[in-house]
Amino acid sequence: MKAKTSKINQVYLSVIIPCYNEEENLRSGVLEEVVDFLSRQKYQSEIIVSDDASTDSSLKIAEKFAKDYSGMRVLENKHGGKPWAVWKGIEAAKGKIVLFTDMDQSTPIGELKKVLPWFEKGFDVVIGSRGKVRKDAPLIRQLMALVFLTVRRIFILPNIVDTQCGFKVLRKEIAMKIFPKLEFFRQLGEEVRGWRVSAFDVELLFIAEKWGHRVKEIEVMWKDRDLARGKKKKFIKESREMVREIVRVKLNAARGEYER
Repeated sequence: MKAKTSKINQVYLSVIIPCYNEEENLRSGVLEEVVDFLSRQKYQSEIIVSDDASTDSSLKIAEKFAKDYSGMRVLENKHGGKPWAVWKGIEAAKGKIVLFTDMDQSTPIGELKKVLPWFEKGFDVVIGSRGKVRKDAPLIRQLMALVFLTVRRIFILPNIVDTQCGFKVLRKEIAMKIFPKLEFFRQLGEEVRGWRVSAFDVELLFIAEKWGHRVKEIEVMWKDRDLARGKKKKFIKESREMVREIVRVKLNAARGEYER
């Protein structure tokens, strides 16, 4: 089914999917799932696959798929890590509301039905949450997630349970103001290797709350569907990096880095 054609002034939702070496996930049919759901909604939408200089066939697969769908674009970016890919998608987005979601669709696109109504109630940022328990995740990943949750809630965002679920929706105008403030973009001169994730989600939410934006956390469906090779082995390393970046956020706040 063809995606809906969206004129610039009609697009309500931009779905941004960062991509780095996602060949296995792409071949599993995740983009078909996203297109099928969005094509059945009353609001106009677009899909932006933001590629982070993948070294496998991800870019070619996504571009080939996009040729058949008028509402989908593929961005070819220089390598910079996940926050960079998300940011380039936000810059290119035409929608008033932007969702960034993981390629593997561990949280299915259909969970938007739970999230979008909260914007009509005046919220500015609505995030999906897996809750405290990571169902179907390996034991080591569950333990590391618990450590990360505990440390993070001690230092910042004590009222949010899950900051790392790959399903976040916010008003584009707010995203455009907050992203340039993130620590990640102050370190762009550093060489990036592989799929650098960082704790940008934590910092994003911290700034949003500090600036008085209304943030809502909604529990969503989540099941580990990631087929991309190599990511799971890096989880422990990324968890240590996230703890360090939480401390940085706290220090940056003390220095007044997040003032408007």
